[in-house]
Amino acid sequence: MWRRSILLCLALLACGVAQAATRRVKPGEALQAAIDQAAPGDVIEIERGLYAGGLRIGKPLTLRGLNRPTISGGQQGDTVRVAATDVVLDGLIVRDSGDDLKAQNAGIYIEPGSHRAVVQHCDLVYNLFGLWIEKANDVHVEHNLIVGKRDHASSQRGNGVQLYNTNGARIVGNNISFVRDALYVDVSHHAEFRGNRLHHSRYGTHYMNSYYNLWEDNESYYNRGGLALMEVRNQVVRNNRTWGNSDHGIMLRTIQDSVIENNVVAGNDRGFFIYDAEYITLKGNLVVGNRVGVHLSAGSTRNVVQGNDFISNREQVRYVGARDERWGGAPGQGNHWSNYLGWDRDGDGVGDLPYEANDMVDQLMWRYPATGILMGSPAVQALRVVGRQFPVLRVPSVVDAHPQMQPFNPSWRQWNGRHFQ
Repeated sequence: MWRRSILLCLALLACGVAQAATRRVKPGEALQAAIDQAAPGDVIEIERGLYAGGLRIGKPLTLRGLNRPTISGGQQGDTVRVAATDVVLDGLIVRDSGDDLKAQNAGIYIEPGSHRAVVQHCDLVYNLFGLWIEKANDVHVEHNLIVGKRDHASSQRGNGVQLYNTNGARIVGNNISFVRDALYVDVSHHAEFRGNRLHHSRYGTHYMNSYYNLWEDNESYYNRGGLALMEVRNQVVRNNRTWGNSDHGIMLRTIQDSVIENNVVAGNDRGFFIYDAEYITLKGNLVVGNRVGVHLSAGSTRNVVQGNDFISNREQVRYVGARDERWGGAPGQGNHWSNYLGWDRDGDGVGDLPYEANDMVDQLMWRYPATGILMGSPAVQALRVVGRQFPVLRVPSVVDAHPQMQPFNPSWRQWNGRHFQ
């Protein structure tokens, strides 16, 4: 009996495999007609040529480009709309969506319920939104080029990849530019963002209300902001490079229970902007050559900040608070500060005096930036010493009890001097 059951299962499986077919579409043929005539599971191979967009895929299919065919939406509506599970788009040029922000016109619009969609090795160019993905889980977007409508003002562009109310997305190896936000992530959880290049946009990545995501080995540069994490928790942000952004490198705003480690934050206006952050760990980051290394405010406390390098930032820390904020920990767990003026008499690599980021001179600099031309003068240095000797003149500060004398990152020099354009 069990042998008959196995044979029946094998027969059904073979029947299912036999039903799948590969169809070929040539220039001049109607691509939508081929989609409509195909059976679920079929592969449609599209030869190089120009095809009309406005496509709707309502069944599980694979559309595979041969020598990169072009699908143009004619600047009307969505160029391709996915309305089924298990759709694969591979090796296509998808371009020329409409301009209606209210309708969220996109190069590829993945409708709610279109789980496990795959978009790979495609060029999505001159679309309002590159990809709009809504209520679709386990979507893979990998190794695509996404370039927005660069002749539009930033506020009139869509996002490169928009994720809304999704789970399990995998966004890997994409190059995204000239959009509003390269990656916009809202109410989307358990996602992986790895190896993407995000540039010439408002934000490289904009997270909102999203939990349990991994952000690793991405590069964000020449944006207004590199990475913005807002109203989030349980994030891991590691081994990324965010440099040359005109505002912040990494924004941590209303964030809890997250790890930010081993990132390079270089040549931004503000390296880190930290606002209302609690129970996060910042460790092993290189913060170099920013106008402000860290802007810290709004009750950001109960955090672990250890093993970071703060080098050649015009202001190491801009701190707004009513009491000292303690960074570092036991000896060997402090941070390196390039402007530390203490000494190491016992040669253990740890400064003998605590590092204080905000003294009276720093406060003076924030209020009157023109005083920066006097920073090297004996009078200003004397004022700094007086402020330390007379606590009545002291202001709350970030204090590192055991600063490291040498940088942790031996290659910090290669990142110094990379400024926004």
